[in-house]
Amino acid sequence: MSKGIAPAKQLTAADVQQIRLVQITDPHLYKNDDGKLLGLTTAESFTAVVDDVRILPQRPDLMLVTGDISQDGSAESYQRLCQGIADLPYPAFWIPGNHDELQLMTHHLRGPNMHADKRMVIGQWQIVLLNSAVPHRVYGKLQQDQLDLLQAAISEYPQHHLLVVLHHQPVKIDCFWLDTIGLNNADALFAVLNQHQGAKAVLWGHIHQAFDQVQNGVRLMATPSTCVQFKPHSNEFQADSESPGYRTLTLHGDGRLSTEVQRIRHMEFTVDYSVKGY
Repeated sequence: MSKGIAPAKQLTAADVQQIRLVQITDPHLYKNDDGKLLGLTTAESFTAVVDDVRILPQRPDLMLVTGDISQDGSAESYQRLCQGIADLPYPAFWIPGNHDELQLMTHHLRGPNMHADKRMVIGQWQIVLLNSAVPHRVYGKLQQDQLDLLQAAISEYPQHHLLVVLHHQPVKIDCFWLDTIGLNNADALFAVLNQHQGAKAVLWGHIHQAFDQVQNGVRLMATPSTCVQFKPHSNEFQADSESPGYRTLTLHGDGRLSTEVQRIRHMEFTVDYSVKGY
């Protein structure tokens, strides 16, 4: 393992042949209860998603929270996340997004089930969480230390299947305005990924819509926001009418990955479609 790279956290699962994950992303929480993004009260939509996660028929082994946790960069928004998931009986792991304040996250995202580890080994899989956020910028970039982290992870566990998690999309999604603010050094990411011979997948948030493709042997997935959705295949910023959502994933011991996007259908959410940015 490379010098300075923290060891992987060893996790246990009820069934190491079927590791269950849940991903929530882009809640855009505020300090105040009534904070709104495009007319939608993000605390209410976040609570609705967590309530749905809480009653999943099969309990997850862990949760991934993939950035843009805060919209206003407040300590209270991070505390709101911790309080919202505090009763979940499994660990949660987080990464920052372009709206987040990393120093505040590090200080306030703490609790009995909230963890800052960026490498986890569970069953036959290794999960690596990368920080793609660039301070005061909307686009993403993986700094050299993040690429080194991924390289060290692959070198230490070459026989494990690999799930890489980040905030920004590393591929074009056929949505022009979002394609301009994705990961701007995706080639560097895939250059490291290509060294791994086993099953591999990349999971992200940021784009507020679902995405699921296989390119060059890599499973590529994005997940809806717990709040406002962005309209797919749009040239300019446009909100979508889809409901808030999240993603469940099952990592199989043989390298297969099965997944579903879940939507909140039992509530009505109000969005202001006249707003042209966020």
